[in-house]
Parts: sequence; structure tokens; C-alpha cells
Amino acid sequence: MKIFCSGIGGIGLSAYAALQNEAGHTVFGSDRTESDITRGLAGRGIFITTQQDGSAIPGDTNLFVYSEAIPADAPERRHAKQLQLKQQSYFQALGELSRDFTVIAVCGTHGKSSTTGMAAKVLIDAGVDPTVVVGTHVPDLGNRNWRRGQGDIFLLEACEYRRSFHFLSPRIVLMTNVDGDHFDAFTGVEEYQQAFVDFLRLLPDDGTVITHGSDADCRRVAHAGGRRVIDADTFPLPQLSLSGAHMRRNAQLVLALADELGMERESALRALHGYRGSARRLEYKGKWKGIPIYDDYAHHPVEIRATLAALKEAEPGKRIVCVFQPHMHDRTLRLYDDFIRAFDDAGVVVVPNVYDARPDVETERVDVGEFVHDIADQSHVEALDGSSLRQTASLLKQSVLQDGDVLLVMGAGDVTELASDMVQR
Repeated sequence: MKIFCSGIGGIGLSAYAALQNEAGHTVFGSDRTESDITRGLAGRGIFITTQQDGSAIPGDTNLFVYSEAIPADAPERRHAKQLQLKQQSYFQALGELSRDFTVIAVCGTHGKSSTTGMAAKVLIDAGVDPTVVVGTHVPDLGNRNWRRGQGDIFLLEACEYRRSFHFLSPRIVLMTNVDGDHFDAFTGVEEYQQAFVDFLRLLPDDGTVITHGSDADCRRVAHAGGRRVIDADTFPLPQLSLSGAHMRRNAQLVLALADELGMERESALRALHGYRGSARRLEYKGKWKGIPIYDDYAHHPVEIRATLAALKEAEPGKRIVCVFQPHMHDRTLRLYDDFIRAFDDAGVVVVPNVYDARPDVETERVDVGEFVHDIADQSHVEALDGSSLRQTASLLKQSVLQDGDVLLVMGAGDVTELASDMVQR
């Protein structure tokens, strides 16, 4: 089969492309720029172009798969329609690919990637040989975001954005939390949480939901789904080599999964302790003049609090200098009061800019100067407007960073480049 992937550099679609290539299909793709992801796929023999005008789509393509970031009026999708090709979104295609497996889906507002990575480690160490798709690069998967196994389990990260996870056919669901997000796609928390209820109702009658019973929203959503519920909080908090209470709670879900699958608890605990983390989840990058630098994907107030608490645990006694780049104006405005109160554990917060992920749909804009002022007022920390990523780097080096500090670079946008650029080679 010939498969063309539009937006192949995305963290989800790239995993799908790699799996289909590994299965022997001929895979092509496009993305707007080259990246480490596209270069890695090209190294596996996948032809990738940065020209997205439709001319690169072979006429005999059997399946055209597009990222959620590719709109319906994009040239490639219009050209695929003219060619009368079968079109599927990434999650439609993933749902079709995984349908004949025993699907274990990890969903939730936060913690999906880390929980999926931990579950993969436990399953692999137990000899289950799962196929895996996860939303980040995981050392235990050879620094990939996918794994093609020979067993009957397909472990995957299930994203709620635009209700994408409704295309899946889960047998077991691990639900980390349902705090609320993606308010460009949902009218509010109630509609957001209803999407999870509807997802859980896709489980077969004998399907299982594993979640935290101590979380009132999770408990209500899980029981509204009408399927069997396992309370992960009845299992011990595993000891990990990683810092953070949120990581230990994620690991609780995986321990409950191992028990549900009949695995020996001590073996699961050993596997969890050996889990080495994943890219951009409090990832240690190196040092600048002896100051440790960490990179994290956190872009929601709950995630910010959890990450700062984890770093405080990992680097006790050090002042945390946090560079935070808000991801999308809409999310920042909808959760504004929660954002400005999320930085209590930081010593200094620098905001370089807002990552404009969807400029075509966002109309309201965040006033960064006002945002910084309000962080200082509500989180009671020093807060600075960094003006840009480049100027933020200069500000850090020239006047902000001091001996005894630790630098945390945080956000879902291109702020991650700052973390790498600050590291002294």
C-alpha cells in the first residue's frame, strides 16, 4: 500500500508513518520544515518534501493521512480530493491500524506521555512485546515515539483534541485527569469532560477504566462511562528514579494496569523504578556556567505547578529561574487566573513571548507586559518580560542567572530551542 502523510513531522503522525513503513508499506510525506523528526524518518527510507502544494502526492496513492494541523482547504488535502484518494485524519488512521489489537489507551489532560512511556517499559520488561505509539521520544523505546511489537497489545496515547480519541477502540483505558484544556475546541470544562465520558463508553461491556478515585472529576467521569472502574489510588505509590509527585501518581496507574494484566507486582515495580523519563518531561539538558538546565513541555497551570514542585524536589535549596512561554493566546486567556497563580515555587519567571500556534483562528491577544505584572502580583515572584527568545537568552546570561540557580525552560512551543542553545558544549 502507498500512504502519503501530510504533516508527517508531527509527533503522532510521524509514529504512524514509521510503523507503516516498518510493516512494509511505501510511505511518503510532507511538512513545512525539516526537523529532527523528518530527518529520522528520511533515514528510514521515507521520502519527505517541504513542498506542500500537492505536487508530491503520487497519483496511485492508496491512503492520504493528514495531521490535525492541516486544514481542509490546504493545497494537499484539496489535491487529494481531486485525485479521489481515501483521506483519513491521523487518529482515524491510527484507529484503523490498531483495531484488531487489544488496545490500551492512555488519556487525560496531563501526564499521558509519561504514563504511556512507563506502561511501555513495564509491558516490554514483562515480555508482552507491545506495539506502542506515544507523544514524545522515550529512551526506553530507543529514543523513538513508537515501537512495533509482535504481541497482541497496542499501547497508545489517546488525545482528546477535537475528540480525536473517539476513533479508537480501547479495551482498557488509563485516565490520568480531566482538568480541562483545548478551549478552542470545547466550550468549557463540562463539554470537555463529556468527551471523556463518551470515549469511555466506546469500551466493550467488559472493558476497564483505571483512574484516580481521589480525583472527584475522574471518579465522576469514570463512573458515568458505565464500565468497570479500578481505583489506582488503592495501589502503593511506586518509587521512581524521577522526581515529582505527579510522576508517582502516573506510575500508580501503570501498577494498577500491571495487576489487571496479571503481572507480578515486584517485577512491575522494578520496571517502573528503571523508567528513565522522556523528552521534554523535566529533561536534564546540561549546564551553563555550572547552572543545571531542564526542559519541560508544561503548558497548563496544573502542569506548571507539578513541574516546579518536582524540580524543587530534584534540586533542593536552589533558586528556580523559570522561562515560561505560553502556548496559544486562547488557552492563556481562558485559564488566565490559574496561570498567574501557578509560579509560587519559582524564584524568577521570564516570559519571552506567546507561542502563536494557530494564528488563523486566534483573534484575542495576550498582553505579555500585563501578564508578567500579574504573575509578579499573584505568584509573589520576580517576573520579567523577555521580549523574545533571543533577548531572553541574553537577559539570562547577563543579569538573571546566579550561582546556585537552576534554569527551567517550559512550554509547548519553540522555547525548547532556548534550553538547547543555553547548554555549553
